[in-house]
Amino acid sequence: MSKSKLKKARGIEELKSRYGFFFVLPWIIGLIMFFFIPIIQSIIYSFCSVVVTSDGVKTTWVGLENYKEILKVDPKYTTWLTESITSFAYSLPIILVLSLILAIMLNQNFRGRVFFRALYFLPVIIATGKVMSYVFTTTDENLVEMGVSAGMASGMIKVEDLTSALNMGTEVATFISNAINNIFNLVWSCGIQIVLFLAGLQSIPSTLYEASKVEGATKWEEFWFITFPMLSRITLLVGIFTMVELFINERAPMIEQVYGKMRGGQYDIPSAMIWFYFIAACAIMGILILLFYKFILKRYEA
Repeated sequence: MSKSKLKKARGIEELKSRYGFFFVLPWIIGLIMFFFIPIIQSIIYSFCSVVVTSDGVKTTWVGLENYKEILKVDPKYTTWLTESITSFAYSLPIILVLSLILAIMLNQNFRGRVFFRALYFLPVIIATGKVMSYVFTTTDENLVEMGVSAGMASGMIKVEDLTSALNMGTEVATFISNAINNIFNLVWSCGIQIVLFLAGLQSIPSTLYEASKVEGATKWEEFWFITFPMLSRITLLVGIFTMVELFINERAPMIEQVYGKMRGGQYDIPSAMIWFYFIAACAIMGILILLFYKFILKRYEA
């Protein structure tokens, strides 16, 4: 290639790079203004006493006093934290297992497959705004007001009677009851996870399943020896996405309380609450990812 053509090619690439930078510049500005700056302010507020006045926000450095307040003085904080972690504990495995099962079903050849794939992704499209708020309201405490019988809504399964007959504690009954009561919300939260699992399933070579059929493998053996190992990295991706989504969900007890306090004009204690919650969430996610890598990924990659 001649020098003139090489110079022209470099000029075109530089022009493309310049145009690309201008296209992402609004996103970079938005990221700095609406993400990084609020995060820094929130960290500062968690170590300060914040007072909102007519002249603006006044901060006074108090060190770890806000954290001592939520951990040692406020008896409700640990309850909210426990409720959030408990909700996470039963929601994560249900969403992962349900998403995988639905993805395997939707990956089969049947009539209307495209329609049902779109149907399961529909919640992702309308997951924000008034529609979602109305759906959650009508599937929670206002079932009776919507014309649904209270006996049909909450009396179909007596979990307490079942667990007492099996000599299980009240904690187990509460855990199972929460999972059953939130099953609609959990199914509603499976849209993106189903899409990710579908992408992983379609990347598995069909020759592996053909070879397993020749060897006489059952469907159960195909799942454990082909499908699940080939989906191990996708499962990790889906797990991380789901964990983040569950921890930052506005319906999580901790997030609800923090938002409520901030709407009331309080910013110091809520900032400490949310940052301690963030640390606890990161610790739980780190432990789960480490266990998955040690017992699943290393096993199948060995």
